[in-house]
Amino acid sequence: MFEFFLVFVLAMLFMGIVRRYADKIGLVDEPNERSSHTLDTPSGAGIGFSLAIFSIIPLFYIDVFSDYTLIFFAIFLVFVIGVLDDIHDASPKTKFVILILSTIFLIFDNFIIDYVGVYFGQQIYLGVFAAPFTIFAVVAFTNALNLIDGLDGLAGSVGIVIFMSFFIIGYQNDDLILMVISGSFISGLIAFLIHNWYPASIFMGDSGSLVLGFVIALLAIRSLLYIPAISILFIAAIPILDTTIVVVRRKLNGKGVFTADKCHLHHIFYRFFSNDTKKTVLFFVVMQAAYSLTGLQFNKYHDDGLLLILFLLNVIMVYLFTDAMIRRQKSNCSQKRS
Repeated sequence: MFEFFLVFVLAMLFMGIVRRYADKIGLVDEPNERSSHTLDTPSGAGIGFSLAIFSIIPLFYIDVFSDYTLIFFAIFLVFVIGVLDDIHDASPKTKFVILILSTIFLIFDNFIIDYVGVYFGQQIYLGVFAAPFTIFAVVAFTNALNLIDGLDGLAGSVGIVIFMSFFIIGYQNDDLILMVISGSFISGLIAFLIHNWYPASIFMGDSGSLVLGFVIALLAIRSLLYIPAISILFIAAIPILDTTIVVVRRKLNGKGVFTADKCHLHHIFYRFFSNDTKKTVLFFVVMQAAYSLTGLQFNKYHDDGLLLILFLLNVIMVYLFTDAMIRRQKSNCSQKRS
């Protein structure tokens, strides 16, 4: 476990350096109408904890690093586009292409979703659709994680809970790559939260949130060796719920799917908790922990159909509950575009 402590120390050091020179290299987040902060704040903490993690892993686990070279190269590509986006605002098209390319590298290293479980007695294999579905799932989740990075401490805290689930799966099944990557990110994110807990002195930036989402997605694929695919919907529930509900709400209200607004789950509950960031983040941490613990139990079931129905019912319940909250808050999230 000494290596994880070193990740923590290096992450603290590197993030301190990023904070110090953020203004000089263009890593400053200026507030806008969708921001929860009101002051210019250094960004790019993801540079700090990512560099720490991927400095230590080859040092202590050279076998893991050499056995999964394509995986780490894919993560590196995502990291680079995240850094470029933090500094120069990379175009959505460029980020999209890089994420697809990075996922293709995962597929080449046999990180692919080709079996999704047993539903009402029928085993579902994806066959020729495995690669396109994997690309869709990884790119979609990477962006979903990016979208919850809207409150101080939120993405980092939820990320820690999710990585803890994958660490447990790795420990139970003696899977070194799950334990090494999850443990490293937990350490890096703890260091990050020291800087990012409300009021934040530095933000994660896309260099962090894109890497987090991508790494969680690849660990989820790895975990399919040991748990049903349906479990992943619960283990990584908050980003999945948020993006699903936001997309459905925008479509039902006649808005574009990519329309920027303040109608994500964390925005709604932030208003519900009277703009109290700490209460909102703690609420989502507890929620994610409950979902994750539920998902970790699903390997005891033999048919995933009922569990899928349970998740879909949960999506509907959260949608209806938050819709009622929006109306009570008199927000424009439910207003149709004229």
